[in-house]
Formats: sequence, C-alpha cells, structure tokens
Amino acid sequence: MKKLLYLLCISLLACNGDKEQETDPELPAPAGIPAPLSLNVSIVGQYPHDTSAYTQGLVWHNGKLYEGTGDYESSSLRISDLKSGAVQQKHMMGSNKIFGEGITIFNDKIYQLTWQSNIVYVYALNDITKPIQTLQWPYEGWGITHNGKDLIISDGSSNLYFVDPGNLRVRNTLSVRDNRGPVILLNELEFINGMIFANVYESNAIIQIDPESGHVKGIVNLPGLLKPQDVIAGRTDVLNGIAYDSSTGHLMITGKRWPKMFEIKLQ
Repeated sequence: MKKLLYLLCISLLACNGDKEQETDPELPAPAGIPAPLSLNVSIVGQYPHDTSAYTQGLVWHNGKLYEGTGDYESSSLRISDLKSGAVQQKHMMGSNKIFGEGITIFNDKIYQLTWQSNIVYVYALNDITKPIQTLQWPYEGWGITHNGKDLIISDGSSNLYFVDPGNLRVRNTLSVRDNRGPVILLNELEFINGMIFANVYESNAIIQIDPESGHVKGIVNLPGLLKPQDVIAGRTDVLNGIAYDSSTGHLMITGKRWPKMFEIKLQ
C-alpha cells in the first residue's frame, strides 16, 4: 500500500501529519515564489460516512455523491446519500491486483484510476455496474479531476499531468512548487473556480494550485476534524477526499474509513 511505500520518504522529510505539505529534499527550492496563503474554513455540516470506504476519490454531481474507494479486494465505485451516508449503489471493481484510486466525471462519463495497474476504467454516468471502456495509463494513479478540456492526474510525485480524455495522451506536465520547493505526495484532486485543490497524502492539508504556473497559492489546514472517540486504531486512516458543490460553493471533505463527512465553506 502507498503508506508502506512512502514511509521511508516521509521519515527522511521529518514531517508529521499536521504539516501543510511535503517537499522534495533532493530538488532545490525555487526563487521568487511567495509563501502560500492560509485559507480559513468553517464547518457548516457533518454527515455519516461509511467506515468501510477507503476513500480515494470524491465527486458531487447533480445532487449525488460519487465515491471511489481502494484497498484491493474492497475497491469500489459507489453512489451515496450525503445526509444519511447510506450507500445507494455500489460496484465492486477491486481484486488482488486491482486497487481503486481517484475518480472524476467528465462529459457524462466516470473515470476511475487504479494505483499500480496502469488501467483507467471508464463508466457511463447512468450505469456504474460495469465499465464501458478501459484505458492505459503509464504512471501510478492517485488523484484525478478535469478543467473542462483536459483530465488532470496525479501520480504521487510533484507532477500533475494534463491529458486527453479520449486516449490519456499527456498534453502537458505541470510541476507543483511552493516557496520551499517541489511539493510531492499530491493525491485526490478537485478543480474549483479555475484552481486545482489537492490533498497532500498523510497530512491534514489541502493545497490550492495555480494550473498555469504550478505554484501553491493557498493551504487549508484541517487538523482535529475527528474527535478521539471517532478514531479506531489501526483502521481509521488519513484525510482524503474533496468534492465541490458549485450550487453552494461548499466542499465535502472526508478521509479513509472515516465515520464522518464534513461540509465546509472557504472563508
């Protein structure tokens, strides 16, 4: 799993779960990039979340909450009711070789990444029971979103790939940097009002990225969302999952096997 693969990297960086983002120590810090702004948020709602969901991708679309989950055999694509947390539809797509990752919805299709299988599953929006297409992707799959033209994919590095939705051909590669250097471990993605928002894996941070320059413009720090009684040792995992409701301007935020979904508002 990703946590094991990146344990050495995280130890070398001497970072803890509350740091804003991870930087690559082997690359020089860039000059002339301002420090990102701290973005304040308020919690406007809390809802139940299925604790069996190892959340990898989250999308709000036409009043429905779509979620992609991982963890090999348990990987799935599902539609849930936000207020009750009830899973309304679920397609189990994992196996002992397939680990589900991020999802996005583009042109009435759902794209679902896999971690190390180099496969992207494509579903018709109105039927999640089986993929209508599989596409090949040359890198690891972590997070995915779109800007209305390109799919935008992360692979755990500091790169974001802008790709053709039809064949996943890479059109452009963007290096994400802040005032301290390249930012790595970019995970779940969401494109919001012209900016890319990304979870930073194994942190309580969501960063705001300029899609033109790759510079990190802002940081949302979200420590302490779960109370101690909400955490099951060895099971409740890290913050991951960003869905945007354009009708309210609110974000839905959760984590891997979290018991709660949080609706937040950027100040």
